[in-house]
Amino acid sequence: MHIITRRLAADSLPVRTISAHKGSFGRVLVVAGSRTMCGAGYLCAKSALVSGAGLVYWALPQTLQPAFAAALPEAITLPLPETSGGEIAASAWKTLSLWMGKIRPSVLVVGPGMGNSPLLPRLLQETDLPSVWDAGALDVLARMQRFRSSKPVIITPHPGEAARLLHVPVAMDVTSRVQHATQLADQLNGGVCVLKGHDTLVAVCRDKKTEIWRNTTGGPALAKGGSGDVLAGLLAGLWAQLGTAEGFTTDTAVKACVSGVYIHGLAGDLAAQGRSSYSVLASHTIEHIGPAVRQIQGGKK
Repeated sequence: MHIITRRLAADSLPVRTISAHKGSFGRVLVVAGSRTMCGAGYLCAKSALVSGAGLVYWALPQTLQPAFAAALPEAITLPLPETSGGEIAASAWKTLSLWMGKIRPSVLVVGPGMGNSPLLPRLLQETDLPSVWDAGALDVLARMQRFRSSKPVIITPHPGEAARLLHVPVAMDVTSRVQHATQLADQLNGGVCVLKGHDTLVAVCRDKKTEIWRNTTGGPALAKGGSGDVLAGLLAGLWAQLGTAEGFTTDTAVKACVSGVYIHGLAGDLAAQGRSSYSVLASHTIEHIGPAVRQIQGGKK
């Protein structure tokens, strides 16, 4: 097992040259949110922006769009038809596919706060983009038992979601967590599993050999609703930059995950220094992504 150190995280970061423009850093499309979990999409989209993505689009239920367009003016919001319960409707596929043809996203993030949106099964089956699958998307995958894609994907389960994906009991110890991360990576065909929790694990299977990295940052400050939404956006933002520069491959997905989980954990640690681990919100973690990156770049060890 590899250990994610500050040096490894720094070496995995995207390079931002002085002559770059927003097109240099990729386009992230976030499909997220519902009436009862509208904040999930906000946190995910904002995290993708703060992590350095050149453009971030956020597709969300149409009744929420005016408020969140004002709350996050840096994101380009795409209003979609919704169900009577406030989730993105299945009929939104036509609108969304037209948007995707126009904006040509580099990376897709699917699932945060979407609940049981009837759009999810079709979106996962018919979209062939480098993708980050989280939350509601993982629940759909557990029912569909569909893990393979022609493009690399990143999945971000917590232990309960990993257990549902594998149809096994929840991992209660380190050995079981490593086994679950390994099994999920084996099914992803070159995709990456980020198994969240204390000492988050990053796992990938290449040439029938599984590699695992263990993160060394983060703590109880991140044990709060919304932290996973921040991580999903952060991974997508980093991968958009790395993929645009180097290609959307398993290697760039691994780099995004290795640097992303380290930054996410460190941002939570930095936020806790001023607020204590009791009082950190997911939005505070986003505020400390920039300082975390500066600290990583400032001294490799």
